Amino acid sequence: MTEHGDRPTDRAPALPPTADRAAFEAELDRLRIREKAHTREGDAIAAARRRLPMVEVDAGLELTGPDGPVTLLEAFEGRRQLIAYYFMWHHGHDAAGQCEGCTWVTTQVQELSYLHSRDITYAVFCQGPYEESRRYRDFMGWDVPWYSAVPSQDELLTGRHVGMMHIVCYLRDGDRVFETYWTTRRGVEAMDYSYALMDLTVYGRQELWEDSPSGWPTVQGTPVDAVRLRSDGRPIPQWSRIEVGRSDTLTP
Repeated sequence: MTEHGDRPTDRAPALPPTADRAAFEAELDRLRIREKAHTREGDAIAAARRRLPMVEVDAGLELTGPDGPVTLLEAFEGRRQLIAYYFMWHHGHDAAGQCEGCTWVTTQVQELSYLHSRDITYAVFCQGPYEESRRYRDFMGWDVPWYSAVPSQDELLTGRHVGMMHIVCYLRDGDRVFETYWTTRRGVEAMDYSYALMDLTVYGRQELWEDSPSGWPTVQGTPVDAVRLRSDGRPIPQWSRIEVGRSDTLTP
């Protein structure tokens, strides 16, 4: 049995039926037709997203960064576009008690050069105090730009559920800032590659909501996000940080 979120290896789950190469390739060819249609529909949705109207946002809304107050405009770092991930925060909780979903997606956003090559800045807007949340960022070893949205989060997320994970996209036109798109819940899977890779495997994500054959393995037999993305009481990627001796204390 492995630890800290790895799947057990001491029991065999159900298996797909066996076929010869010709039968396998024929079934795969039939699936390819649906995959290609799915890809084309995704392209069409992205095209429609690019044609959405935009709404102006106060460019002077205050964030807190490493050197104190900064404006939303300054968070663009001079680039034309900004993608902000609004990180949920559990006030007064230690690292083990922080959001497993936000930890899951933020862990997977590492190399920003491709975004920068398209004039896009990526940043985390944490919905918690800067110093406390910055210590969590440091414990996790993330080096993406990090701000606290607390000073302006009601205005930044107007009409939406403050305290929930969001991706919000912004466009800068000179000194003016516009919001062009936002999403939440499963929409934040755009940041994730682990689930995308799992979806290619025979057992998939191993979650109860999936349409899988009888006998397929499931993660700890529960549909609850907190359990699927946690192991032994912590968000799964925290264990590798603990094992190399990093402190997960978030208070001074």
